[in-house]
This record gives sequence, C-alpha cells and structure tokens, in this order.
Amino acid sequence: MGTEKRERQKEGRQARLAAEQADLRRKQRRRRLVSAVVVSLVVFAVLVLISQAGSDDETDTAAEPTPSTTVAPAPGSTTPPAPVAFEYGTGTCPPAEKPAEPVRQFEAAPQRCIEDGVDYAATVTTSVGTFTIDLLEERAPGTVNNFVVLARSGYYDGAPFHRVITDFVVQGGDPVGDPPGTGGPGYTIPDELPPAGAYQVGSVAMANSYNAQTGQGRGSGGSQFFVVTGEQGAALPPNYSLFGSVVDGADAVEQLAATAEEGTDAPSDPATIESVEIVEQ
Repeated sequence: MGTEKRERQKEGRQARLAAEQADLRRKQRRRRLVSAVVVSLVVFAVLVLISQAGSDDETDTAAEPTPSTTVAPAPGSTTPPAPVAFEYGTGTCPPAEKPAEPVRQFEAAPQRCIEDGVDYAATVTTSVGTFTIDLLEERAPGTVNNFVVLARSGYYDGAPFHRVITDFVVQGGDPVGDPPGTGGPGYTIPDELPPAGAYQVGSVAMANSYNAQTGQGRGSGGSQFFVVTGEQGAALPPNYSLFGSVVDGADAVEQLAATAEEGTDAPSDPATIESVEIVEQ
C-alpha cells in the first residue's frame, strides 16, 4: 500500500508540474504576442507621423518616415515588388575632380559612370564631424552610380540634414529645396529595393515619396538619402533603396542624431554637409 501511495503522490506531482509548465508557456506566448503588437503599433505610428511631414522633390525619407520625401508604409507592407533591371539615364559623367561651382540641376539622370570591379566609398564631411560610407555597388549599382555622380558634381556640398528623428533616421541631400526637403536634382531614378530585414543601424538608403497606403511613389528617389540611427529605422519595410553602410565615424552620425528637436522632425539648427568625396578602392 505504501508503494502505491508513493506512486500516486509522484503522479500527482508530475501532473502539477506539467500543468504549471503549460501555464508558463501560455503566459510567455501572451507576453510575446503583446510585445509584438506594441512594437508594431509604435513603429506604424512613427511611420504615419513621418509620412505626414511632407515629401521632397522626389524623395522623402524613409523611413522615411517620410523624411522629406518619404514614406510611411502600411501595416504588413514588408515585401517589395519584384526587382527589375535598373534603367540608367543619358546624363554625362562628371570628372573625378569637382567643378569650381557645384552643379545643382541636371537635365537627365546619369548614364552608368561607375566602373566594374571597383569598390567605392564616400567620405562625408559635415559641420559636426566626418563619417565614411561603404557604397554597395554590387547590391544597388544604379543607386550608387547616382550618388557618385551627384557627389562628384559637388551637388551635396552645403546641403542640410533637414530631417532628424530620434531613434529613427537623419536625412539630408537637398541643397536646393525651399524649404529643404522639397527639392531635388531634376530627375528621378528607379528603385533597387532590398529584402525585408536588410536595414540596420548605420544603413544608408534613398528617401522617396512612396506611400504604401496608396501605392504611389515608386521610383521617386533622386538625391535625398537617410542614415538609420535607431531600431525604429531598422524596422522599416523594404521600400527604400539600400545603397550603403556607415563603416567609420559613428560618433559623427550620433552628433547628427543629437540635433533632433523634440516634437518636430526638423532640427532647430540643422547640421550641413560640407563635402562628399568619393574614394575608389
């Protein structure tokens, strides 16, 4: 009888343990579900707020939230359209040495000017520090080509970082808009969209005016770009051409991010780009 009692007690303990473990798993699933919903709502709210901020000549930011030209994706908008061959323009290639006066307007998007087999980088000197972008010419050759042409034309020199949002992005690249973020080089380029989950802190992408709610704004990038500075930016849907990554000068990017003004996406004292120099490696 003693043995039977011990067996019953053992079975009872095992049953209670199994019930407790099942209850714990249910609670963990509920916590994960609640956390996922909260994060999704926060990201979506930020994106909607940004997308209402306006649009730039051709691109807003992403994130772009819509950085000045940018965007605010709708929930579930995580899959970019099928990639298509990038169509280059007919604009001429600039010399490697910048002109005495920056070129601010172009008649057409540039033809292919970058060379096969060359690794390109960009040194971006700003009023608060310098950072280096590794340009992803193999992943987004058309977008890199566009950035290189604009940089070598002096287009970016003097452009402000007109959009700064804490834990999201810093956006710049429009030296002609009034207000900044509403101008561009006079043309647009096709998208070269990354797979979902490709953005990270330090990623550099083209801003655009794409609106996931209306489906309008594909292929609206031109000159404006943004640097992802926080996890909310890294969580963006793949609606912006990813063409670079900050590999040096993270402290300068942090200084840019620090210019954010609470309650607005436009810093009261915008930092500016002093020069963008293209380096071939």
